[in-house]
Amino acid sequence: MKRIKTLVPLFAALCAAVSCNSAGTASDSEYARRFEQISSMGKYIGDIHNHCNVTYGHGDLEDAIEAAKGQLDFCAVTPHAMWPDIPVMEDPRLSWVIDYHLDAFRRLRKGGYDKYVAKMKSSNEPGKFLTFASYECHSMEHGDHVVLCREYDTPLVEPVSVPDLKEKLRAYNVYVTPHHMGYQGGYRGYNWAAFPDNDPQTPFVEMFSRHGLAESDMGDYNYLHDMGPRVYEGSVLYGLEHGHKFGLMCSTDQHAGYPGSYGDGRIVVLADSLDKDALWDAMGKRHIYGITGDKIDVNFSINGAMMGDVIKGSKRQIFVDVKAQNVIDYVDIVKNGRSICRLNGPLSYDMPKGKKVHAKIKVNFGWNREEQYIHWNGKLELSGGEILSYQPCFRGAAFTSPQPGETEFKTRVNRVLDSDSRSVTLDMYSTKNPNVLTPAMQGIVLEVCMAPDDVLTADFNGQKFSYTLKELFEGTKAHFMRGWLSECIQFERAASEEAFCASTIIEDDKKERDTDYYYIRVRQRDGQWAWSSPIWVE
Repeated sequence: MKRIKTLVPLFAALCAAVSCNSAGTASDSEYARRFEQISSMGKYIGDIHNHCNVTYGHGDLEDAIEAAKGQLDFCAVTPHAMWPDIPVMEDPRLSWVIDYHLDAFRRLRKGGYDKYVAKMKSSNEPGKFLTFASYECHSMEHGDHVVLCREYDTPLVEPVSVPDLKEKLRAYNVYVTPHHMGYQGGYRGYNWAAFPDNDPQTPFVEMFSRHGLAESDMGDYNYLHDMGPRVYEGSVLYGLEHGHKFGLMCSTDQHAGYPGSYGDGRIVVLADSLDKDALWDAMGKRHIYGITGDKIDVNFSINGAMMGDVIKGSKRQIFVDVKAQNVIDYVDIVKNGRSICRLNGPLSYDMPKGKKVHAKIKVNFGWNREEQYIHWNGKLELSGGEILSYQPCFRGAAFTSPQPGETEFKTRVNRVLDSDSRSVTLDMYSTKNPNVLTPAMQGIVLEVCMAPDDVLTADFNGQKFSYTLKELFEGTKAHFMRGWLSECIQFERAASEEAFCASTIIEDDKKERDTDYYYIRVRQRDGQWAWSSPIWVE
C-alpha cells in the first residue's frame, strides 16, 4: 500500500497523485477527474425515520414538518403501524407497553393514515423541501423495519411478518429498511439470516439513531434504552463480514416531533438535484452516507466509483476528502473490518497567519437548571469579514419511547429568522440537559472569513458578549445570562482549515478476499460522526 498525500487540501492531493506519483497512469488521472465530479455532486440531508403524535409520540405533525424545514432538505415523518408478532399474552409486565402500541395502530387505521398522507403530500415543495410518506413495522423475530414510500398512495398493508410485509409491497415503489439493528435477536434485533441480498427493496440499513450505534458491538453510543444492550450479531460489521451488500445511513427515530434533531442521526444523499426521482434513484444505488448531526462533507471514491458501488480491479486508487464542521479527531479508511489508514486531526493548533482567516465557530445556547424552556431571541453578528455559510444545530426534546405519566406537549420549533453576509438572527428554545450525558442545547456553526481583530458578537435576551477571532482561537468562552445555574452562551474554540479538513489518496493492491469492502468513518472531537456507504471491489 502506498500513501500519496494526507491532511492537505483536496486539489493539492489530486495534483500530487496525478503529477508527482511516478507510478501514475492515464487511468489514475481519470480517477482523479471522476473524484472531482463526485465531490461536486449535491449532498442533500434528510431524516426518513422519526415520530410525532400521529401514533405514539409527542408534538403535532404540522410542527414536525416546520421543524424539519429549518435544517433538512427532505424528510418522512413516520407513524408506528403494525407489530405482527406482538407478545400480547406472554408477560403481564408488558401490558402497558402492548396497550399503547395497539391503541396507536387502531387510531392510525381509523382515518389517521389518510390524514397523515394528505399532510405529507401538501407539504412537498419541489426543488425546495421534499416529503415522503413512511410507516414502521415492529417484529420480535426479524427486527423493526421502516417502509419509505416513493408515491403517496402506497397502502397501509396488513402483514403477518416482515417478509410478508415486503411481499405485499412488491407492486409498490418502496424501500424497507431495518433499524436499531444491534438489539438481541428475537427481541427486535436484526435477523441477518433474513437479509435479502440484491433486493431493490432494501438497499441500505439504519446503523445509528437515538437508540445508539450498531456499527459494531463496541465504541461510541452504546445501546442504553430499556429494550436492552447491543450485541455483535445485530451489527453492521457482522452483516458486512457475512458478505451482505448494503448502504449505510442514520435517522433520528426521534419521538418528539423534531425530524433531523441534531445529534440523533441523518441521511445524506448524493444527487444532482433536490428532486424526488433523483433522490430515490440515488438511495436505490446506495449513493448515501450517514451522519449523527453535523453536515460533515464526506467524499470517497475507489477507481472513480462512488460509495455504494461494486467494481472490479486488483489495483485500488482510494480518494478521500473530508470537510467537517468541527475539529476532526480522526478519519479511518476501513477495509474488511480493519482500519488500513488513519488520518489524525490536530490535538492543538494555532490561528493561521494572514490578513483574513477561514474558520468555523460554533455557538451553543442552554444549560439552564429550571424545568421551563428558555426562549432565546437575538443575533450573531460580525464587525468585519463575511459569513460564508451556517449550519443550524437544533434539537428536539429527548424522548425515545413513551413512559407512564408523560403528558403531551407542544413542539418548540427553533428557527433562523434572517441571515446575511454579516449576521444570523435566531429564535430558539433550550431546556436543561436531562442528565450529564444527554445534551439539550441549541446551537449554530458559522463558517467565516474574517481578520484576526474582527469581532463576533452574540446579542441575545438583552445581553451582548463579544470576542475577536484571535481570542476565539485561544480557547472556548462562556457566559451565564442570570448568574450561576442559569442559562449560558458558549463560544467554542474557533477551528481552522487544518483542524476541520483532511484528505488522502492511497493505493491498495492487496487482494484479501474474493470481494473486499471499504468504507470511511469520520469522528469529530465533539463526538459527531459520519460513515460512508461501502465500496466493494471484486
